[in-house]
Amino acid sequence: MPDPAYLTAVRDSYDTVAAAYTELVPKPSELDPLSRGVLEAFAETVRRSAPGPVADLGCGPGQVTAHLADLGLPAFGVDLSAGMVGLARRAYPHLRFVRSSMTALGLGDGVLGGILAWYSTHHTPPAELPPLFAEFHRTLAPGGHLLWGCHIGDEHRRPARGYGHPVSYEWHLLPVERVAELLERAGLVVVARLVQEPEGRLTRPHACLVARKP
Repeated sequence: MPDPAYLTAVRDSYDTVAAAYTELVPKPSELDPLSRGVLEAFAETVRRSAPGPVADLGCGPGQVTAHLADLGLPAFGVDLSAGMVGLARRAYPHLRFVRSSMTALGLGDGVLGGILAWYSTHHTPPAELPPLFAEFHRTLAPGGHLLWGCHIGDEHRRPARGYGHPVSYEWHLLPVERVAELLERAGLVVVARLVQEPEGRLTRPHACLVARKP
């Protein structure tokens, strides 16, 4: 069965921009202190709460996956774009990177100690978020944690260009309360949230949610 049109657009767009994305997007060490702190707190929480690998979903060129590994997590990356996965494998040959969709991970039930979805769900149409979050719930082990981070708002964008290249993906920005509600409906318990207003490199509001599988 062919991929839904939105996944094809995401895959093709990120294949196109992969090299530019790697150059333009800040590395974990260049993030603002709050974002770095959230990633560190997530790593410590997962180390304490649930054994099992940690999936960085929508990992791109693997920089954040490698950062999680440096923080002591058994992290691996998943991305829809072959171009992104190729860059990640070359940059971090000691880590595992899989080309796959986060909508169908091909993993057993309850095998993941943690999931990171860092700026990776905003291309998903809102109607497709419930099955996506159900897949997160299915693959997390009891006691496992999800860290979701993304821009927030109430906006549907169709950019013609991204990272200096033509793109065909769309952006779907939602209020953080709506994302939290969808996670709760999927069976995850939201245990923390952080909202950052635009400042410095942050050009629009950003939020992080930490959710636990009971």
